[in-house]
Amino acid sequence: MEKKQTNKTMVTLSIMLITFLSSLEGTIVSTAIPKIVSDLGGMHLMNWVVSIYLLTTAVATPIVGKLSDLYGRKLMFICGTILFLIGSMLSGMSQSMEQLIVFRAIQGLGAGAILPVTMIIIGDIYSFEERAKIQGWISGIWGISGILGPLTGGLMVDYVSWHWIFYFNVPFGLLSILFIVMYLHEHLDKKKQKVDYLGIALFTVSMTSFMFALLSGGNQYAWNSPFMIGILILAVVTLALFLVVEYYVKEPMLPLRLFAMRLISVSNLSGFLLSAILVGITIYLPLWIQGVAGKGATDSGFTLIPLSVCWPVGAALAGRWFVRMGVRSTTLIGVSCLLAAAAGLYFVGIHTPYLLLVALMGLFGLGFGFAFTSYTITVQSAVGWQMRGTAMASYTFLRTLGQTLGISVFGMLFNMNIQ
Repeated sequence: MEKKQTNKTMVTLSIMLITFLSSLEGTIVSTAIPKIVSDLGGMHLMNWVVSIYLLTTAVATPIVGKLSDLYGRKLMFICGTILFLIGSMLSGMSQSMEQLIVFRAIQGLGAGAILPVTMIIIGDIYSFEERAKIQGWISGIWGISGILGPLTGGLMVDYVSWHWIFYFNVPFGLLSILFIVMYLHEHLDKKKQKVDYLGIALFTVSMTSFMFALLSGGNQYAWNSPFMIGILILAVVTLALFLVVEYYVKEPMLPLRLFAMRLISVSNLSGFLLSAILVGITIYLPLWIQGVAGKGATDSGFTLIPLSVCWPVGAALAGRWFVRMGVRSTTLIGVSCLLAAAAGLYFVGIHTPYLLLVALMGLFGLGFGFAFTSYTITVQSAVGWQMRGTAMASYTFLRTLGQTLGISVFGMLFNMNIQ
């Protein structure tokens, strides 16, 4: 019997659709939070509406990456998208802030499955040469969602209801599942798979504790409080136990030999650092523009638009040039743009011309587009099918961890300088 062939065009359309929804969900909520707080109350909990999504996304990512290596990308994509849509529906139906936070956690778990699996599928169905171009398109979607997220959220809150920023996901998410069911065909080994349950449990406890500490330390709890010290000790101890288990278990959740591969290690570390820088720019630069430079909210919002516009441009160029120029050259272009923009930002003061800030944001966008696209293609291509899920998941997880650490570190630096 002839094996069914994957329809690359329809699968890519499905991936682009669900990537847009999950990335939009990271930004669309920000403009709706004041109205949500007005309706549901619980102002002291409002930061967790965004933070819990980030936390559960990060924890789920490496776990699902490994499961996709064992049970296939199709099953993990469907399960992750269903979880994301259930979380979306329940979030829209929330009657209290506590309910919304719990349902956002469910939504984040789904997003944590979607993010790595979509990139893994691209790595599976496209050749090295094709991969660069497609990854450029996917990266472009992130840039577009950065522009449309706050705008869409504002329009829905003003003209419909904040509930629809969550309901909006459901019909398009179901369409994405339908396309994957119909057009993605995998040929898996039917042997019984062994799951590293102990490793998954230890990793979940460790990373949940660590990220909770990063997100709440210095805000809800003092860093030197007994509770926070206990949380950090729990994170360190369970991480140490996790590493021991991964070293000895036959089918580890996160094979440690991955980090012995130079290309993977460099890409992971770079993705971690660049994600921290990205979140520092997108969160704290608008605060500086309004709170220190004395500009309005509109000015601070428009400042970030060049970053979102130039990101897909950089990603598209990286996709075109990657095969011809190689990973070193395209990465170097991206990092050079980022260094130049960061150097320019260092000298920015309250009297700096507004257009210079706009130009620097455009340069940052080009740099991030080049760099992230190059690192993603490198990780996709550095391993075979059996380890691609784990490799991509580790890269995605470290990017999310970089964002979380960036929020804490840059927040501390921002507050110290303001004081």
